[in-house]
Order: sequence, then C-alpha cells, then structure tokens
Amino acid sequence: MLLVENMENKDISALKKQIEAGADCDVFLSAAPKQMNQLDKAASAEGNPDGLDFVLQGTRLDLLENKVALVVPEGNPKDVRSFDDLIAKLQNGEVLLAIGNGDVPVGQYTQKIFTYYGVDEAACASSLTYGSNVKEVTAQVSEGAVDCGIVYATDAFSAKLTVVDTATKEMCGQVIYPAAVLKVSRHPDAAKAFLEYLTGADAKKVFESVGFSPLQ
Repeated sequence: MLLVENMENKDISALKKQIEAGADCDVFLSAAPKQMNQLDKAASAEGNPDGLDFVLQGTRLDLLENKVALVVPEGNPKDVRSFDDLIAKLQNGEVLLAIGNGDVPVGQYTQKIFTYYGVDEAACASSLTYGSNVKEVTAQVSEGAVDCGIVYATDAFSAKLTVVDTATKEMCGQVIYPAAVLKVSRHPDAAKAFLEYLTGADAKKVFESVGFSPLQ
C-alpha cells in the first residue's frame, strides 16, 4: 500500500498517525519533509523528538518538488506579469489577490513570500481574499473573482490556470516531497522496486505532465 500525504490537509500529520498506529503500508510519500522526519530515526532530534523508527534506512529519497506559483484568470485582466509586478500592484491597491489561510501550507509559503518582499499582510487586507485550502484559491482565480492567486504548480495545472511566475527557493524555500519504504512493510522488495519505478523515466514523464519537478 502507498500512503500519500495531502499537502493541504490542516492536520497534515494524519498519515503519520496512521503509520504509528500500525497501518498496513509499504511506501510513504509525504508532501513535506516534516512528517517523514518524525518517522525517521536518522533525522535530527529536533526533527524526530520522539525517536520514532519507521523508515527503512537506505530507502528514503527526495522524490519531487512542487512550485509555489502565481496564477491569473483567463485574459489576465490586470496584466500581472511576475511576483515583482504583483507586489508593486498589491501595495498600490491595484489588484485583488487570493491566498491560502495561514494555517495551511500554501498560505504559509505565501507569508514567506510577503516577508521576502517586506509586505505587511495586514496593511494589504483590503486587497486580499483567503481560501481554507488551495482548491478554494484556484476556484476564485478560475471564476475571475480575483485578479490573481498563489497556489501550487500542480494545482494550477489541474485547474488549467495560467502561471505567470514561480517562487524561488530564496523567496519561500522549497516544496519537497520525500518518499521511503517503511520498516513495517510486508513486501519490502516489491516496495523498493516500486520506489525505483517512481524515479524512472516513465514516472518522471507523468510527474512532469502534471506540474511536478522530479528530483531523481
């Protein structure tokens, strides 16, 4: 069984808890290193304070990177061209921007972008709308209810939105998806083979086709 962490679940430790509780699982693909670290005895004490030991050593890898993307509705009515352009227009009150709430990852990445640019989120409140998850943000952009939004590249692909810019590592860090075989796997050889398949050319084509950047 493959368990895949949902990046926009407010309780993104849900699958970690299932693994701890003895879920029948062979491969864990997490949408953030945090939950993988909490299960990996090779992680730092800070990353794994409980000393949990569920990851089969030698199998963990950073499989994919997602990107934080600036998207616009059809026709790009406010001619938003980049994050630099967005910030200037946002601070001048020229655009309405949809972002995630601060308690979900896409909103937290957006807050890092604001910090990078020295933006006071509260001061721009009249130019911001919020979504409780990334799907709500993409919906606002798709419907033309806002002038632009900040989502993941994969969600932009799914919603067929135009991406005008992607955030750099310096702006908000990286959105890394690690994967590993678990020690509780009853089929470790098959799990290793499947993980190897996920790093192969065929899988890479699929990942790239939906907006991911393979790291292997």
